[in-house]
Amino acid sequence: MISAPMTPPVRTLAELGPIVPELVVVLGAFALLMLDLFIDPRRRIITHVLAVATLLGAALMIAMGVGGQGSTLADMFVRDAGADVLKVTGLVVAAIALGYAWAYLRERDLYQGEIPVLFLFTAAGMMLLVSANNLTMVYVGLELLALCSYALVACDRDNPLSSEAAMKYFVLGALASGMLLFGMSLVYGATGTLSLPAIHEAVLGLSGDNRVLLLTGMVFLVVGIAFKFGAAPFHMWLPDTYTGAPTAITAFISSVPKLAAFGMTWRLLDTALGPVHEQTQLLLSLLAALSLVVGNLFAIAQTNLKRMLAYSTISHVGFLFLGLAGGGPDGYAAAMFYAISYALMSVAAFGAIVMLSRRGFEAENIDDYKGLNQRSPWMAGLVLCIMASLAGVPPFFGFWAKLVVLQGALQGDLLWLAIVGIVFAVIGAFYYLRVIKVMYFDAPNAAPMVQRPGTVLRVVFAVNALSLLALGLYWSPLMAWSQQAFGA
Repeated sequence: MISAPMTPPVRTLAELGPIVPELVVVLGAFALLMLDLFIDPRRRIITHVLAVATLLGAALMIAMGVGGQGSTLADMFVRDAGADVLKVTGLVVAAIALGYAWAYLRERDLYQGEIPVLFLFTAAGMMLLVSANNLTMVYVGLELLALCSYALVACDRDNPLSSEAAMKYFVLGALASGMLLFGMSLVYGATGTLSLPAIHEAVLGLSGDNRVLLLTGMVFLVVGIAFKFGAAPFHMWLPDTYTGAPTAITAFISSVPKLAAFGMTWRLLDTALGPVHEQTQLLLSLLAALSLVVGNLFAIAQTNLKRMLAYSTISHVGFLFLGLAGGGPDGYAAAMFYAISYALMSVAAFGAIVMLSRRGFEAENIDDYKGLNQRSPWMAGLVLCIMASLAGVPPFFGFWAKLVVLQGALQGDLLWLAIVGIVFAVIGAFYYLRVIKVMYFDAPNAAPMVQRPGTVLRVVFAVNALSLLALGLYWSPLMAWSQQAFGA
């Protein structure tokens, strides 16, 4: 018996339209990899600038609709409004983080030619992940992002703390990937398909053993998602990784992968497993509550700013899970809005540490910021914008992000979870306001704090920090964009 020939994933070049921005980023990474072989190491600023230009160029292409929306690669890749929002944000945030990395890594003799290449490949993994329409594409995007992230964390090879952080990140990241892969295999066994929309259709007709198999796979998927987000109790890798990695790298891995993780969660739990939302809602609600409790209580006890921001990340994941648990178009739009706001806030927070650090001195302890207002009022004002936004103080961007996810939880009939969120939002404000108090009301230390030179970098940081105030005053268009992505 002769089987029918398989349909090729791409028959004409025109069908590659939706994936053009991804091709630009990947081809740009390969081009920089080759260019670095022939360029003088003292002139690596050229490859760095080209990497930033590639990221911003791809973001501009998506914003302008180049290639158009649609599906390609045998429907394994889909470009829709939600994917475009996440990609534009992720590429811009990656470009900001890459900007912080140049001076920081060069000053410590850590900048190598592969750094911008790894940034680009990580961004490409993020783009594939948020556009995945098939379990195969989910795993390809996830591993591309994860493997490059591990290498970035380990770039300071002579630092035992950095090597330990990279090892923990790799081992626990591999465990999370294994959980996801096992969950995907169970879902495939129950439904007989890898296509996310086809899984959605198949779930509606499942019963008996197949439904039990599906729900077991769903549990493993949620556990894998929680690992990738760093949600409690699967957060054990996050504080050590954020603290041990070079600060400029932490700024990147704390922001862009969170957008990718949200995109993966949305595709798996809504596009594929939407019909079993009642079961996923319970798991997500418990993870949200536990993350809020663990993240905030542990963050209060920290004196190291990087470690405090790491534990606060766990609490922010809890807030993001409020929207995911609420479900529906409004809940997912709120969660997307929160993911975008946190990415911008996180890259700015670690960017502040980069700006105030220098060779031989890392401005990563809270006491290092004593009296900053007396030494640099402008810098203190920018850090205030970041900390106030993270704390959720109106009218900063973070306030509206917390408000919309609380509304998402209420619309999902999760009043108890919204109350937990409000209580821990108040508790969490304490450790952010402590940094502001130290800057404005404590006497400066004897050691002077020198702001990093470089006009371009200072402008980038100022725009990053002030955008948190600007977006707080004019947040509705971004929220409308997020709602439009889900038809809310």
